[in-house]
Amino acid sequence: MTFEHLVEQYTDMLRSAGIADLDMLRIESHIESLKDWAVQGTLSMAMDWYLEQQARCTMHLTDIPLHECRDWYWDGSDGYIKHKSGDFFYVQGVRIEQSSSREVGSSGWDQPIITQVGFDGGLLGLLRKRLTGIPHYLVEAKAEPGNPDRVQISPTLQATFSNLKKAHGGRKPHFAEYFESPGEMNGEVLFDQWMSEDGGRLYLKRNRGMLVEIPETADIEIPPSFRWLNLYQLKHFIKINSWVNPHVRGIISQL
Repeated sequence: MTFEHLVEQYTDMLRSAGIADLDMLRIESHIESLKDWAVQGTLSMAMDWYLEQQARCTMHLTDIPLHECRDWYWDGSDGYIKHKSGDFFYVQGVRIEQSSSREVGSSGWDQPIITQVGFDGGLLGLLRKRLTGIPHYLVEAKAEPGNPDRVQISPTLQATFSNLKKAHGGRKPHFAEYFESPGEMNGEVLFDQWMSEDGGRLYLKRNRGMLVEIPETADIEIPPSFRWLNLYQLKHFIKINSWVNPHVRGIISQL
């Protein structure tokens, strides 16, 4: 039975049960999650691709003192640690008081906290496309210095607004145009929402999460670190250690 036929039968069943307010995106996601619709490759092949990306990662980290971080400095006027560009983020201190609901009690505490310049952290975009009628999601095996496994499954676009402005002096992130100007790229915005971040270490930060679908006929070049995965494969990856990062989880949670 085809994917389209299952969606149609499921929709008819829900209507016959008296459920009138139907969300087709959510209905499709239920059918997507039932099995591995192996159009772009089986689950086993997808796992092999991810493990290969991990093995090929050459990123190496060395612990260094803060004062040795290139392009970062301590600003004596406010006591913050900042980047020389004035972009990205800075490290400041905060004093928390009247915190009787917390485990430390009403005495509160002091801590360093990371503050994004402008508070709006970045753009987290997941590209969706049908392959022979089956929805797939373009993810990246992305290396980040704080990842437990170095490489994690990340959204199509995971970039701060400083990155998008190329404040680092490098290239613009892949596929940024599909989320900055989706209409110009024939994209349909399925989800666009400001999402919160970890308030225990990030001060007032939020990220803009987007899900954009492009036509099945769209032909885009995919770098080796990117791959189309179906929702079943993504949800299986979520069950394995720390393979899938929180940003992907946050976007697909609305399906």
